[in-house]
Amino acid sequence: MLLRHGVISAFEQLTSHSLSSSTVIRRQQFLVRTLCASRTHLPNLIRAMSSTSEADAESVLRTVTPSLDPKRHKGQAGKIAVIGGCREYTGAPYFAAISALRIGADLSHVFCTKDAAPVIKSYSPELIVHPVLEESYNISQFTEEEKRKVQDKVIGEVDKWMEIFDCLVIGPGLGRDPFLLECVSKIMLLAKKFNVPFVVDGDGLFLVTNSIDLVKSYPLAVLTPNVIEYKRLVQKVLNCEVDEGKAEDQLRSLAKQIGGVTILRKGKTDLISNGEIVKSVSIYGFPRRCGGQGDILSGSVAVFLSWAQQLKSGPESPSESPAILGCIAASGLLRKAASLAFTKHKRSTLTSDIIECLGESLEDICPVS
Repeated sequence: MLLRHGVISAFEQLTSHSLSSSTVIRRQQFLVRTLCASRTHLPNLIRAMSSTSEADAESVLRTVTPSLDPKRHKGQAGKIAVIGGCREYTGAPYFAAISALRIGADLSHVFCTKDAAPVIKSYSPELIVHPVLEESYNISQFTEEEKRKVQDKVIGEVDKWMEIFDCLVIGPGLGRDPFLLECVSKIMLLAKKFNVPFVVDGDGLFLVTNSIDLVKSYPLAVLTPNVIEYKRLVQKVLNCEVDEGKAEDQLRSLAKQIGGVTILRKGKTDLISNGEIVKSVSIYGFPRRCGGQGDILSGSVAVFLSWAQQLKSGPESPSESPAILGCIAASGLLRKAASLAFTKHKRSTLTSDIIECLGESLEDICPVS
């Protein structure tokens, strides 16, 4: 990677095509660095992550976003995978996956059910779609042994790809089919085995709320709950109701109780915590509340988290975790893109309009030199 804002990444020395054990070792080393970082501060991140709650999202975006380098090859700017998409919900996984590409990831995969795959493929040829997930209605006549074999096959198909991914997005359009959720639980365990970061949104949060151990004490996990999803998490983990008067303290307590995962609480002001610090992002935004904005956010967090993770490989790594930086960057960019889309379309603004504004908004903050 070229020199940018005083950060030199060693990432271009890596090859995205290697499926050897070195990939696993590299991620294990990163996990150790995340837990025991030496706290070297970059000047612009000192300003962006000061003691005040409000984060300087634009400074974080400039720090995290890599320069475009003709020496790099396909895949080095990020390989994202979305786990979600069933016969009822095909838009959400598409929004998350295409947003990742619009921001600058090189490759975006979607692992969905067989019914959802043709629909998602028809939305865009840019996505790599894997029709491997199964729902209960397809195997209702199967014996328990046959169901176990189907589950093993699903996990095996995802396992083939897992170690090449820089981040997963788990939950958009997933649905709540019991067999499907059980498969996804095992996919999350597989991701943890390979130290792959993941962002949990939508029905993935329904799964996690009922099985907190899936993410507990995993520092590479990010949860992105909306108002209702956050309320359920607070009730489940803290055994109390949401207290808006102590919003930051309660969020910090929730993240800490789950073992230091990063939580991005979506709202008029986005609040972000990993149990240690709490940052807020309130810039831009717009009054339209069309469905799908959370899917843009989850795909965006995955990209920026993976880019922030690359900085950890450099000689001067930021003290803040990649998850915190990724959440701040994604929140800021989505808000700016939504604001820009609203100036163009007003009340008729749709999620697809916001996605179209992602590139322009990022270019305005981080112009290509």
